[in-house]
Amino acid sequence: MTTKLILYPNIKLWIAAIKPPMYCVAIMPIWIGTAVAFAETRVLHAAVFFTFLAAAILILAWENLSNDVFDSDTGIDINKRHSLVNLTGNRQLIFWLGNCFLSLGLLGILFISWWQKDLTLIGIILLCCGLGYLYQGPPFRLGYKGLGEILCFFAFGPLGVSAGYYSQTQSWSLTSLAASIIVGITTTLILFCSHFHQVKDDLAAGKLSPIVRLGTERGSQVLSLATGTIYAFILIFVVCGIFPYWTLLSWFSLPFAFKLCNHVAENYNQPLKVSNSKFIAIAVQFWCCLLLGIGFVL
Repeated sequence: MTTKLILYPNIKLWIAAIKPPMYCVAIMPIWIGTAVAFAETRVLHAAVFFTFLAAAILILAWENLSNDVFDSDTGIDINKRHSLVNLTGNRQLIFWLGNCFLSLGLLGILFISWWQKDLTLIGIILLCCGLGYLYQGPPFRLGYKGLGEILCFFAFGPLGVSAGYYSQTQSWSLTSLAASIIVGITTTLILFCSHFHQVKDDLAAGKLSPIVRLGTERGSQVLSLATGTIYAFILIFVVCGIFPYWTLLSWFSLPFAFKLCNHVAENYNQPLKVSNSKFIAIAVQFWCCLLLGIGFVL
C-alpha cells in the first residue's frame, strides 16, 4: 500500500511532464491543411499524411523538452514539480533526448521532400522550428518578452496549415490560409491560458508574459474576446463562400469554449483553480479543428 501511495503521485507527475493532450497541437495544423487539400482535389496521399503526423509529433516533443531545459536555466521552473529536468535531475539527458526527437522528426520531413522531389516542405518546417527556438532558446527567449503567442500563432497557424496543405498538393490555397487563422487562434489560446496560474514565478524570473502585462482579470476578458473571434471568423468565411457550410459543424465545440471562458472569468485570481484552463483550451482546439476538418472532408 505504501509503495502504491509513493508511486501514484510520481506517475501523475510524469504524465503531467510528458503532456499527452498537448500533442493534438502538432496534429491539427496537418489535419486541417490535409482536409482543405482533400476538399479541393478529392485526393488523399495517406502515406504522406501519416508520415507528416509522426514527424510533427516528434518535433513537438523536441519543443516541449527543450523548453523544459531552457526554463531550468532561468530558474522559472524551480517550483514546477512536473518539469522533466526536475523529475530526472539530468538537464543534459533531456537536452539530447529532445535533439534526438528533432532529428527524427526532420528526417521524416526530409523523406517526404525527397519522395516529392521538392524541398519547399522542409523549408517551411525549418522555419517553424526556428520560431520554436526563438520562443525559449537563448539568447533570444522571445517568450520572456511576451512575444510567445505571436510566434505560436504563425508557427501552428499559417505556416503549419500551409505545410499540411502543401504536403498534399505542392501548391498554395486561399482557403488553407483562411483555415490557418482558426488553427492559429485556437492553438495560441492554449499558450495564453498556461500563464494565468504562474504570474508570481514569471515575475520572479523576469518573464513578461501577456498575463503579467495585462493582469489576470483583463487577461480573462481578452481570452473571452479572442475565443469569440474563432466562431465569428468561421461564420464570416462560410458567408463569404471561402468555407463550405459543413464547416459550421465546428460550432458544436462551443460548449467547450463557454466552459473555458466561464472557468477563467470565475477563477482568474486563484492559481490552483485556474491552472487547468489550458487543458480546457486544448479541448476547444481539438473539437473545433477536428469538426472544421470533417466539414471540409464532407
